[in-house]
Amino acid sequence: MRSKDKISYFYDGDVGSVYFGPNHPMKPHRLCMTHHLILAYGLHSKMEVYRPHKAYPIEMAQFHSPDYVEFLQRINPENKDLFPNEMARYNLGEDCPVFEDMFEFCQIYAGATIDAARRLNNKLCDIAINWAGGLHHAKKCDASGFCYINDLVLGILELLKHHPRVLYIDIDVHHGDGVEEAFYFTDRVMTVSFHKFGDKFFPGTGDVKEIGEREGKFYAINVPLRDGIDDSSFNRLFRAIISKVVEIYQPGAIVLQCGADSLARDRLGCFNLSIDGHAECVKFVKKFNIPLLVTGGGGYTKENVARCWTVETGILLDTELPNEIPDNDYIKYFGPDYSLKIPGGHIENLNTKSYISTIKAQILDNLRYIQHAPSVQMQEVPPDFYIPDFDEDERNPDVRVDQRSRDKQIQRDDEYFDGDKDNDAS
Repeated sequence: MRSKDKISYFYDGDVGSVYFGPNHPMKPHRLCMTHHLILAYGLHSKMEVYRPHKAYPIEMAQFHSPDYVEFLQRINPENKDLFPNEMARYNLGEDCPVFEDMFEFCQIYAGATIDAARRLNNKLCDIAINWAGGLHHAKKCDASGFCYINDLVLGILELLKHHPRVLYIDIDVHHGDGVEEAFYFTDRVMTVSFHKFGDKFFPGTGDVKEIGEREGKFYAINVPLRDGIDDSSFNRLFRAIISKVVEIYQPGAIVLQCGADSLARDRLGCFNLSIDGHAECVKFVKKFNIPLLVTGGGGYTKENVARCWTVETGILLDTELPNEIPDNDYIKYFGPDYSLKIPGGHIENLNTKSYISTIKAQILDNLRYIQHAPSVQMQEVPPDFYIPDFDEDERNPDVRVDQRSRDKQIQRDDEYFDGDKDNDAS
């Protein structure tokens, strides 16, 4: 057991000020609320707090097609109507709207996950947190499900430079299809997704029969769940599967996507998980003492998202938090009881004992086909790179150095800001 985990936490205030539109369920403002709740509980003093670099287009193109990245960089609300063919080709529109500062938003959340992976690779921390990340639906050549750039894939690719095997775990209510698809043919990444499946629920993939192909056969694990799963059923299943996966696969690093739309009473969700039930998964994964990258994901009842990710930050810091929420800039959102924990829901649990048993048996049976820890001949580790998308010689060197040093500075004074626009208090 390590004496004390060293935690790196990544946050840029600009990530929470973008606005998807008045009727869109995705509210990045939830990230400001989460950050301020973390500050209110004093958790920032127990972590190294970093402002991430903004991912360069060439970094995004480690996974995404360069033409897609270039289009994201070029498009904006003023010119989008000039590109109807490209908008359709890249799946931009209602679910994935073009909004002000969209590309910078992608650069920030993707840069944070890449930075988190690099700090883990360089053994500068044991756990790295990026609540702005976890956008697991984005594909190589198109946007999907409110996701434009798949930061998780970029982070995993970074971890693979140092680790022969990386385990990806996803507890969002939606299937982690973009990450699974990216690594469907390799045994170097095992993906495990716990999600609602059936009734045409988005994205429609994630059946237990989807197990990977070629070298990746049996290295994609899907746990398809029905409406109303509760804490006890979810946690029993999670512990049984993840403990077996870690024992057999022996990952060098774990990426845990903590989508909070699997909580009870989420605007788009259909599970009954309490915050304690959701956080139990984080606690369980932490106990393996394997380098851990933790991200956010979905979550559309924003005050509960902030509650959940604050509790989970506390768990990663081994810090018990009082249930009464301390005063903070967003305290009005947490009324009328101002309590941190929320109970489970009351949707009928359609996951019968026999259904859960059948799913568990199928998954554990598939795991028997995996050799213990596939061996990988590791080549020379490629370098971390920050490749600027500007001509260094044309920049004022004083300004350049100042910006870079600011971006790397711990606990920037201006992180503790107020005044965020949301335009939609719902």
